Amino acid sequence: MERNSQMRIGILGTGALAAALGEGWTRAGHNVAIGGRSRGKTEKLAERLGHKVLAVTPREAVTGRDAVLLAVSWDGVENMLGSVGASDGVLKGMPLIDPTNAVTHGVGTLLTEHGESMAGRIAGLAPGALVVKAFHLFPASQWASPPAGGQSRVAVAMCGDDATALHIAGELVRDVGGVPATLGTLDRVRQLEEVAGFVIGLAFAGFDPSSAVPHIPSDDRRSSSQR
Repeated sequence: MERNSQMRIGILGTGALAAALGEGWTRAGHNVAIGGRSRGKTEKLAERLGHKVLAVTPREAVTGRDAVLLAVSWDGVENMLGSVGASDGVLKGMPLIDPTNAVTHGVGTLLTEHGESMAGRIAGLAPGALVVKAFHLFPASQWASPPAGGQSRVAVAMCGDDATALHIAGELVRDVGGVPATLGTLDRVRQLEEVAGFVIGLAFAGFDPSSAVPHIPSDDRRSSSQR
């Protein structure tokens, strides 16, 4: 599959993640349009990012794009998707990247119903959208600047049902210094969201989440897969 060298990306939201990924993607040469609920915040962020980033309405941010990032808080998802007409199929066939975390602040307990995922809820609110869960495990600061020489690239765990949407999301991950790691379809996405809760809970308890994840040498990984 060929790489999309330049994409038209819509970003819904004006917060820290919207700013960090918007900056990274404009630096990579993509055309970015920001659509937030506040016109003032939208224009301020677009001006800050420069590179001809457009300040538009949410509906315009999802029109004629190659991918859309839903960079709003989990409890603002329904309102934002409603404002763009998602229930009418406006996002049908659109790669829709979901970085949301529906968790209790500082604790990490998931707030979705038992067995439900936030990405699955989004898919229901936006019929036909090609939802990809990604960018939900690292803070926005991770994407604020490209990795320095010699610095390892972090793996971005992703789930999605559509191969083309996963490819596009993967290229956008690479453009900000990450390595895409697809773990399965949306049937598995709740597991990813629970991992986010685990990471958030440890971080707010004062522990380095990476210290709780065992490092498994490549030889051990191969032998485990053969058992």
